[in-house]
Amino acid sequence: MYINSYVIIKIIMRGEQMNREELSQLVNEHILAVPEVIKELGITNQALSSLIERGKLMPIKKVGRTRLFLRQDVEERKQEATLLKEKYRPFD
Repeated sequence: MYINSYVIIKIIMRGEQMNREELSQLVNEHILAVPEVIKELGITNQALSSLIERGKLMPIKKVGRTRLFLRQDVEERKQEATLLKEKYRPFD
């Protein structure tokens, strides 16, 4: 099931009626925590912090030390990183 990630945020923000199972499924499919982002991008925690500081990847929610990211944003960043690597490091 593909739903634009920003639609999910609107659904949650408006408080649309969803049962717990549906909401859990949407979150599991479209929201990533820091460890999942690090694994998906193949980077370190420090590299992720750098991406955030430079505005290259922005969390959708930050509570204390917990940050949540849209899967779509992470996948776009991964594609961008792949293209940059091919362009600037073609022999790696």
